Amino acid sequence: MPGKKIRYWPLMLLFLFPGVISSQELNCNVQISAQKIQGSNRQVFETMQRDIYEFMNNTVWTNHVYSYAERIDCNILINLTDQLSADEFRGTIQVQLRRPVYNTTYNTTLLNFIDNSFQFRYVEFQPLEFDPGSHRSNLVSVLAYYAYIILGFDYDSFSHEGGTEFFQIAEKIVTNAQNAPEPGWKPYDGSRNRNRYWLVKNALDKQYEGVRRFVYEYGINGLDRMESRITEARTSIVESLRMIQDVYRRKPDPFMYLLQVVMESKTDELVNIFSEAFPEEKSRVIQILTEIDPANKSKYEKIIASNTP
Repeated sequence: MPGKKIRYWPLMLLFLFPGVISSQELNCNVQISAQKIQGSNRQVFETMQRDIYEFMNNTVWTNHVYSYAERIDCNILINLTDQLSADEFRGTIQVQLRRPVYNTTYNTTLLNFIDNSFQFRYVEFQPLEFDPGSHRSNLVSVLAYYAYIILGFDYDSFSHEGGTEFFQIAEKIVTNAQNAPEPGWKPYDGSRNRNRYWLVKNALDKQYEGVRRFVYEYGINGLDRMESRITEARTSIVESLRMIQDVYRRKPDPFMYLLQVVMESKTDELVNIFSEAFPEEKSRVIQILTEIDPANKSKYEKIIASNTP
């Protein structure tokens, strides 16, 4: 099955087929935009993009063995808005993650969100090196944090709470950064608790287990069966949404950042999936979606307006 991540290949294969098996987990596209920064040496941004690309793709993040085709497709989009000093920058970082759907060429989005609290120092040609035991560079810590968030969500989508070990490493990165002067690491940084601290805290909180269970059930019993058993797959997706509904009704905290991040990645896809459903199923799913994601109520109402098979 495409995307299965944990494969322990015989050591002999490493010698028989060099290049086919690798330790790199991520296939990460990196883009940096610095259009809002005027009068700077533009070369530094090209070097920065190359260094971040190499850091994300060449760092060995796990002890699992991946084939080239199994690498996780993701994007890091950095929009620099201010140059605070010769080597200090501020902006946003957008994280996108895709997962292949079984027996199709389709990739579903697991993550698509923007971190607005991104500030860091970057010295051209200085190596980016990650030390999991300490916080030395805010740029490196943020990138490593999101590498493990990506791994956590990807593994969660293939096995129930399969990403826990990676969320725990991300949590350790947050702990190491609590004395950092840069924003995004502390409980009250940012608006409505949308920060690195709360994202991983929610992911490891048992009260959010239903959200993580949704990520798994939606992928394995929903999307992965859409090609062969579309009616059953849609029913499974409705049932998986009830897991999020249960978390929403219990409201573990006022802002529920993890729930927001997961729903933001699925809104348009859910509209497409259920636009072709039967009327009764449309009614059920719209009731759930407008309750757990009221900000996108107008999008979900398009489901009922679409043609029924």
